[in-house]
Amino acid sequence: MPIDAARALAADPRKGDIGWDHKDIQLYHLGLGAGLPATDPDELRYTLESKLHVLPSFATVAGAGMAMMGGLAAPGIDVNLAHVLHGGQSIELHRPIPVKGSATSSAKVAALYDKGKAAVIVLRTEVADADGPLWTSDAQIFVRGEGGFGGERGPSAREELPGRAPDRVEERHIREDQGLLYRLSGDWNPLHADPEFAKLAGFDKPILHGLCSYGMTLKAVVDTALGGDVSRVRAYRTRFAGIVFPGETLRIRMWQETGRVLVSVTAVERDDAPVLADTVVEHA
Repeated sequence: MPIDAARALAADPRKGDIGWDHKDIQLYHLGLGAGLPATDPDELRYTLESKLHVLPSFATVAGAGMAMMGGLAAPGIDVNLAHVLHGGQSIELHRPIPVKGSATSSAKVAALYDKGKAAVIVLRTEVADADGPLWTSDAQIFVRGEGGFGGERGPSAREELPGRAPDRVEERHIREDQGLLYRLSGDWNPLHADPEFAKLAGFDKPILHGLCSYGMTLKAVVDTALGGDVSRVRAYRTRFAGIVFPGETLRIRMWQETGRVLVSVTAVERDDAPVLADTVVEHA
């Protein structure tokens, strides 16, 4: 079988050193659409090194590619990358991410679920520096055609949204070149840049990275519901429910509850087609 669950789960973590500085942070923020208007004091926190803070979703690109590609190359995992989809993402912050840092990243297969016609691989990355743990990140990878290996089906809980109007609704336009800029943070998949490759994958044109929508959404929540304070974010999770194209607009609906914000993200121009679902920002 392409997936040997027992072998994959028993494999030693893959460890490596990662590092970043203000240039990596600024590039990531710009890839999310930060800096408009360029002289806005609230935006300068994302773009100007003397005022810089770090949006917690930067954790998904620090040491870009190591966790996902390392996990998919783990013992017991032998899958066709053309059948791989990023199904969901979560991060837990142990403390705010510094503007400049060096750390050790430890990546492993944390769980494997058998969905019958597909498998879900949970790739967990734990990052720590000299002062202790920084963050834990889980990527849920959906692999078509790789189910049936006899594993547990796994959780399928959905986050129910309140039956009332959202407390906030924000719209964030995606620039035509945003995918080209975001990919400079480490995700070089041509699906997000090459029109011919996108057509081969069944799309009329390149689609935006799911993790770009993920970061844009967290920025909108921080800037509005959390008063611009990135240090309040404790955890953030989502399920990728659909695609969005550069040039479109994200509609971000927020429901504020004690200690968390529930979020729904849709594509405005396509009749509010789902983009992110089961999305929660936990905060102090």
